Amino acid sequence: MRERFADTESFSRIRSKSSKQRSQHHKEAAYGQAFDEYAARFEPQYEDAYAEYSDGVEYHEDAEYDVQNDSEYSPEYNPEYDGEYDYAEDGDPDSFAEGYEYAGASSDGPPVGDRWSTWDQSTPTEKGPEPRPDWVVTELAAVDSELGIVKTGKEADVFLLERAVPGTGRRTLMAAKRYRDGQHRMFHRDSGYLEGRSHKESRVSRAMAKRSSFGKEAIAGQWAGAEFAALSRLWAAGMAVPYPVQILGTEILMEFIGDESGKAAPRLAQLRSEEIDLEDLWQQLGHNLSLLARDGYAHGDLSAYNILVHEGRMVIIDVPQIVDIVANPRGRSFLERDVRNVGAWFVSRGLAEERVEELARELAYDARLD
Repeated sequence: MRERFADTESFSRIRSKSSKQRSQHHKEAAYGQAFDEYAARFEPQYEDAYAEYSDGVEYHEDAEYDVQNDSEYSPEYNPEYDGEYDYAEDGDPDSFAEGYEYAGASSDGPPVGDRWSTWDQSTPTEKGPEPRPDWVVTELAAVDSELGIVKTGKEADVFLLERAVPGTGRRTLMAAKRYRDGQHRMFHRDSGYLEGRSHKESRVSRAMAKRSSFGKEAIAGQWAGAEFAALSRLWAAGMAVPYPVQILGTEILMEFIGDESGKAAPRLAQLRSEEIDLEDLWQQLGHNLSLLARDGYAHGDLSAYNILVHEGRMVIIDVPQIVDIVANPRGRSFLERDVRNVGAWFVSRGLAEERVEELARELAYDARLD
């Protein structure tokens, strides 16, 4: 799950000049100067200790030093050394990395987890609406740990992420939804949802319409931004959606709907009739869709597969394609399709069919379409 100590710009190979151009003495001096500059830059607190250690040690400029002979990784020092670093007994580089620190690793990454909290990297408009729930961890000392994948989809993948402050009981689980780039998404459904939307730059709108590589990237970014904005708006309006914690690029961190062990809540489609209160869930659905319609929107892709039920509470997810019913010429059809798609699941479990059409008419009235 983790990819540690990947090549970064922090580490560069020092290329020495030919021996004909520079003597061994000059090479040692250059390496020593480079080390001193590096130590002074990144760990100045060690400079005094290094100077104290150097007192009383005599170095002869003309002497030749074999650094390898001073190392345990040399045939003279260690007869078993065969010229290759043994990263791990089992051959797994990660097990070697567990007990070995590269220079700069302690300053770049957290002591535990996969990364430092990204909370401070999002602007105020890229953070969830206030007042924020108490469970949202905003401390800059927090670290993020990826615990696994929750689900995969055509446009994005959802991961389970823990954000915690080491040494304290401050901890929360979140869902990290990461939209795929333009080359790995499926755009066959984009055109209908994008009607009524436009970008402030005409060239971007043209690229999106032509589905060029740049246009697909713009659409991917628009989906992430659209979902975060929709979640923020709907949550503030009282609708049962996950609380949007923050957005950074094409990654949205939101409330995880599930238990503290990391088990996600089931989808509506996964529930059996004996596990649910059909009438209560239907009432919850009507209430949430009414709030959405009164705000002038339809979900646009609602079904029993993007509704979660956690401890009897319905939560609607996957809202990047939220449709402006007035601006989109197909707004009414999207609203009616949402009701009928979910209504079919309820009807199959005993709900009267006329109640589905009744709800569709009520939502059209709430949206001021009639």
